[in-house]
Amino acid sequence: MTVSTRALVAPSGVAILAVLTFAHFVNDAFTAILTPLLPEIRTAYGLTIARTAVLVAILSFVGSMLQPFVGLIGDRVDRRVLAGAGPALSAVGMTTIGYAPNFAALGALIALAGIGSAVFHPSGASYVALGSHAERRGLFAALFSAGGTAGMAVGPILAMTLGLRALPFVMPVGILVGLACYAVTPPARPAARSAVRRPSDYLALWRGPIRTLWATGVMRSLSTVSYQGLLGFALTARGHAAHIGPSLAVFSLAAAFGGIAGGRLSDRVGRITVLRSSILATIPLFIALVLSSPSQLWYYPLTAVVGALVNANVPVLVVTAQEYAPDHVATASALMMGFTWGTAGVLFLAVGKLADLTSPTTAMVSSILLLLPAFWLTTRLAEPTR
Repeated sequence: MTVSTRALVAPSGVAILAVLTFAHFVNDAFTAILTPLLPEIRTAYGLTIARTAVLVAILSFVGSMLQPFVGLIGDRVDRRVLAGAGPALSAVGMTTIGYAPNFAALGALIALAGIGSAVFHPSGASYVALGSHAERRGLFAALFSAGGTAGMAVGPILAMTLGLRALPFVMPVGILVGLACYAVTPPARPAARSAVRRPSDYLALWRGPIRTLWATGVMRSLSTVSYQGLLGFALTARGHAAHIGPSLAVFSLAAAFGGIAGGRLSDRVGRITVLRSSILATIPLFIALVLSSPSQLWYYPLTAVVGALVNANVPVLVVTAQEYAPDHVATASALMMGFTWGTAGVLFLAVGKLADLTSPTTAMVSSILLLLPAFWLTTRLAEPTR
C-alpha cells in the first residue's frame, strides 16, 4: 500500500515542481526587468537616484510585504487561482511600463506587477513543499528558488534587448504560463469557516526563532537589493554601462546554481550550518566585487562566485522557516520569500539616499556590511526538526 501510494504521489509532486519552477522563472524574469532600466527611466523622467529607489521600493513592498497576507486570501479561495494569476499580472504590469504617461502611472503599473508576484510566491512554495518528501525538501525548495533566480538572470538581458517600448511583445508568455499553472496544480478548496485563520494566528509565528530568521533574511536581502538597484548607476559612472545587463545576468544565473547547491547541502549537513557559512564567506568577496571593474579579468568570475554564495542561503531560509512552523507552511514561506524582500525594499530608500549623498559604491558597501550582524543572529538559531 505504501509503495503504491508513493508511486502515485511522486510523479505528481515532480510535475507540479516542474510547472511551478518554470512559472517562477517567468514571473521573476518580468519583475527583474525594472532594475536594469532604472538609468533609462531616470533620464526619461528627470529623476534623482533616490527617486528611482521609490520605484524599487514599490515593487518590493507590494510584491513582498503583501505575501504573508496572501495566506489569509488562500484560506478563502482556491489556491491554484493565486498561483495562476501571479505570472499573468506580473507580465501585464511590467511589460507596459514603457507606456506610462507619468510617474504616478508608472508606479501603479509596477504595483500591479508586484501584486502578481505577491500572490504567486507563497502559493507556489506551498504546493512545492507539500509535494516533496522530508529528505528532499531542501532540494525541491532550492529547485523552485532556482527557477526564480534564473528568471532574474534573463530579465535584465530581456530589458536591455527590447527596451521600454517593445516589452509588450512578451506579455502573452506570462498569461499562458499563468493558465498552465492553473491547469496543472491540484485544486485547493477554501477552508471551512471554522478553519479559516485569523491575522492573530499568523502573528503567533513571531513568538519563536522565525523572528530572528526573518531579521537575518532582511539584512541578507538588503545587500542583494542594493547591489542590483545601484549597480547600473555605478557602472554608468565608470563608463561601463554596456555591462549592466550582462553583470546582473551572470550574478543571477550563478545565484540559481548556488541556491540548488545550498539547498541540497543543507539536507546533508544542516540548515543553520549552511546559513552561517554562506553569509560569512560572502562578505569579503561581495565588497571586492563592488570595488572591481568589468575591465578586470576577475570581474565576471567573481560576479559568479558572489552570486552563488549570496543565494546559497535563500532556499535554506525558506525551508528552515517551514520546519520551524510546519502547520503554517505557506505563511512561513511568505515571511522568508516576501516579507524579507519587502522590508529590504523599503530600507533601500535609505540606501538610495546615501548613494545620492556619497556614491553608489559607498552605499553598496555599507549595505554589505550589514551581513556582519546577520551572521551574529544565525549564532542564536538552533537546527530545526525535520
